[in-house]
Amino acid sequence: MTTATMALAELAEKGADVDVLRQMVQFMAQRLMELDVEGRCGAAYDEKDPAERLNSRNGYRERTWNTRAGSVELKISKLRQGSYFPEFLEPRRTAEKALTAVIQEAYVQGISTRSVDDLVKSLGMSGVSKSQVSRLCGELDERVNAFLGRQIEGDWPYLWVDATYVKTREAGRIVSVAVIVAVGVNTDGQREVLGLKVGASEAEPFWTEFLRSLNRRGLRGVKLVISDSHEGIKAAAAKVLKATWQRCRVHFMRNALAHAGKTQRRMVSAAIGTVFVQDSADAARSQWRSVADQLRD
Repeated sequence: MTTATMALAELAEKGADVDVLRQMVQFMAQRLMELDVEGRCGAAYDEKDPAERLNSRNGYRERTWNTRAGSVELKISKLRQGSYFPEFLEPRRTAEKALTAVIQEAYVQGISTRSVDDLVKSLGMSGVSKSQVSRLCGELDERVNAFLGRQIEGDWPYLWVDATYVKTREAGRIVSVAVIVAVGVNTDGQREVLGLKVGASEAEPFWTEFLRSLNRRGLRGVKLVISDSHEGIKAAAAKVLKATWQRCRVHFMRNALAHAGKTQRRMVSAAIGTVFVQDSADAARSQWRSVADQLRD
């Protein structure tokens, strides 16, 4: 299904390391506040008495901000003259949605100064200059690239791969692109996003190159690949990883429910769910036969 945007919360639902998302939200919010205060004071932190100084910092107070990625701890600067409290922390502000949209853009197609400048205006941060926006874009790009290109260490026996389609602007046109995500589980049972890539479609060559890029970064020990039944994924996994493939239960359930009427879906879902809770493969096969017979008509 094509969606207009891909929220970071959706990435977490696919099995992402939610700490990464929370850290990015925290980093952006904290840096935006620091740049805003820098503009209001007329001086960077620890800069010694420039001629254009308008105010001075006087410590900070801590504030917890509850977001969809989890609670983040922020440090709000105190000023010697007047007070400072960022508007985006006020109740009922939709700042988080705008902030996560910009972070999403950074992962999908690279950040632009225009989008960050629009974000600054929507957050009511009048003290942030164009040069500061440009500097923040560079810092965000650096963090995103470091995350996406980091070395993968250890064995990852289980690998989930999936794709979603998002809208993006290319050469003045709005086009739909595939964003593919790989989530692994290592031998310690830790789950982590291992890679993310954007392409024109989910064709086999695209999946093959994506999996090879994971190998080049150190991915090893994959025994089972879980995905939907896309032939390109299956072929690429067999070619590159030499691993067993298994169909994703979530995608299977979605495909099955597409054949049921709206009034029947809850019953069909509950019936199929009984197959997945069996204690053995033989019991699961037996239960599946029973469920299929019940639903056949």
